[in-house]
Amino acid sequence: MPQITIPSANITFECDEHDTVLRAGLRAGLGMPYECNVGSCGNCRIEVLSGEVVHERENPPGWNERDKARNRYLGCQARPTGDCTIKVPMRQEYKSQFLPVRTTGKLVAIEDITHDIREFRFALAAPNGFLPGQYALLGVPGVAGGRAYSMANAGEPGQWDFQIRRVPGGEVTSVLFDKLQVGDEVGLDGPYGMAYFRDESPRDLLCMAGGSGLSPMISIARAFAASTMSPERKLHFIYGGRTPRDICGESILKTLPGFGTRIFYHCAISDTAHADSAGWTGRTGFVPDLAVELFEGKIAEMEIYFAGPPPMADAIMKMAITHKAPAAQLHFDKFY
Repeated sequence: MPQITIPSANITFECDEHDTVLRAGLRAGLGMPYECNVGSCGNCRIEVLSGEVVHERENPPGWNERDKARNRYLGCQARPTGDCTIKVPMRQEYKSQFLPVRTTGKLVAIEDITHDIREFRFALAAPNGFLPGQYALLGVPGVAGGRAYSMANAGEPGQWDFQIRRVPGGEVTSVLFDKLQVGDEVGLDGPYGMAYFRDESPRDLLCMAGGSGLSPMISIARAFAASTMSPERKLHFIYGGRTPRDICGESILKTLPGFGTRIFYHCAISDTAHADSAGWTGRTGFVPDLAVELFEGKIAEMEIYFAGPPPMADAIMKMAITHKAPAAQLHFDKFY
């Protein structure tokens, strides 16, 4: 089994044939930086000082010609061919409270949320906890590699639930939506992610989502509802969709204690033409614009969580920076 050495930290760990350098390091309890875990964001770069690695994905989006010239690779994609020595910045905050493990999950229930979002509930063969807002890599039969999906429940170790949006032509979602049946098994690897619920913060929460970004925000809302810390805190949940039939989440939040007093739901659609034709009487516009409309002057005082498609995430980031929200109060994982 290859040995990976980080001289600057005086650390050596093993990486088995099924792992990448990053995931092996996280399983060993190390604080190695990362975000998406699927080769897109580029935040897990390592420099290979000796030895060789190969990428799982031949040309992942987060890797460029400059990286190649400097012998830098993506830790989440790098599989060692033998012993390696690497350079990577170690960061305490990336150490996992629940070490990620590879296991399987048996599908126990399916529930439709919208026309293209469905909740899949899996019972784990090897129970493991997670922090609300974290994600796992899910693998289905016949498709190479895992895909990152966030859990929707609040951290129960024996069952992980995922609210997943069908991607037209998507290899994994095609299997999940069209072939997977109750009783079937999938591969699960996790938990991962830094956009988890900070229960120790006394600030109000602003949770923003679009598409299947619903899942981690629902997880955080469920954990918030169960929390006994700072009971005066409030959670505001903003969900955006293109058309009225894309809007969801309120019925789930209504089942939580504190809805209407501590937990509040807001939504908007971005396609105004559909608003007119469908008789939509709610708000129109984009998620960050609605956040400004509702919380002008308060955004910098809130703990901000968000998940959704890249354009929405970029717009929320710009909005938060414009309104002087400290970086330490912004919690999100980049997915592309």
